[in-house]
Amino acid sequence: MTTQEIQSIKLRFGIIGNAPALNYAIQVAAQVAPTDMTVLITGESGSGKESFSKIIHALSPRKHGQFIAINCGAIPEGTIDSELFGHEKGSFTGANEARKGYFEVTNGGTIFLDEIGEMPLGTQARLLRVLENGEFIRVGSSKVQKTDVRVVAATNVNLLDRVQAGTFREDLYYRLNTVPITVPPLRDRGEDIYLLFRKFASDSAERYRSRPITLLPDAVQALTRFRFPGNIRQLKNIAEQISVLETERELDARRLAPYLPQDQVSRLPMLLGQGAPDSATAGYSERDLLYKILFDMRRDMTDLKKMVLELATGQRPHEAQELLRQNSHLFNNTAPSGTFEGGQGSEYFLPAAPNPYKNEPASEYDDEEAPVEDISHETEEETLSLDVKEREMILKALKKHNNKRKYAAHDLGISERTLYRKLKQYDLEQV
Repeated sequence: MTTQEIQSIKLRFGIIGNAPALNYAIQVAAQVAPTDMTVLITGESGSGKESFSKIIHALSPRKHGQFIAINCGAIPEGTIDSELFGHEKGSFTGANEARKGYFEVTNGGTIFLDEIGEMPLGTQARLLRVLENGEFIRVGSSKVQKTDVRVVAATNVNLLDRVQAGTFREDLYYRLNTVPITVPPLRDRGEDIYLLFRKFASDSAERYRSRPITLLPDAVQALTRFRFPGNIRQLKNIAEQISVLETERELDARRLAPYLPQDQVSRLPMLLGQGAPDSATAGYSERDLLYKILFDMRRDMTDLKKMVLELATGQRPHEAQELLRQNSHLFNNTAPSGTFEGGQGSEYFLPAAPNPYKNEPASEYDDEEAPVEDISHETEEETLSLDVKEREMILKALKKHNNKRKYAAHDLGISERTLYRKLKQYDLEQV
């Protein structure tokens, strides 16, 4: 597919952006559209998955048929079977008359099942039968009915994880995933972020009859660095807020900052996954956890160096001497008072301090392996206790701000309430 054809699709469906991942997703959607293959669209919430389902329908031979978009997570489990496959009169309480389901209504068209990962297991079995044989049964009926519907599904979760957890059928996953399309998150689309902002700001200005918002270069940089966990939906909301609330129509990074939540700016990866914290990490902030990991890495590296040193000094003197000379830079913090010396004879590891035996005449034991002095007990390491470090930082912050706890808490990056709890924990309430 040519670039011009992709641009034509973008104009037709109102898609803005030139990110390579976005262009590739559009190309796959356009190529699979003329077929009847099932498509699974994956992407984060708010990234625009429904637009791709509309592209597939509009470019397919079914374009004159009906298109229905259904959010599987928004339909209660007790009624989703009735909504999708219909029911007979009296099949359950409140079923006062027979009703056609979406698969019956959209015969010859396309049905878009959004948030397919939230579909109950019982409904998944019914959907699999539709995909395999084009057959379904209304709730409360025993009559098999036929339908010719193309299914496009979408999800913002990892369905393979759901399969392993037993909440999603494996056979349905592979049946849906005939042609996968991945919609990139907004934060991975680079300059598209500002293009979309300009579009939304222009739309808001036209709606409210005002001048469009423009951003200075530093504001553009701050906007493109923002994580946008809500993707395009969140960007649109931000643009509309600024258009309504700001009296100045030209914003710099300082004026833009209040609209970008600080807890969503960092590009650091999650430290411990998405799940709830375990007992070993409960009560720690993200910064505390980062410090703890760094301290653990430092301790592990020191232990590793010591272990290698002990292994090396257990070898034959000449081999150990050569090994230590070649890698002496790796052991500069395991024995800060020692050096590695060459030379003939049995001496291959000596402390840097003057050696009383170095200038003595050779003894009858020169042919034997000289004893190695264990200096590991002399190595002093600074404390790596997180509690001790935290207590020291709190004391420094209080001293810096003349015991004004409000300012000390702000400097530490914690709430005043958390600071009070820490003062009580470390018995510093009288400070």
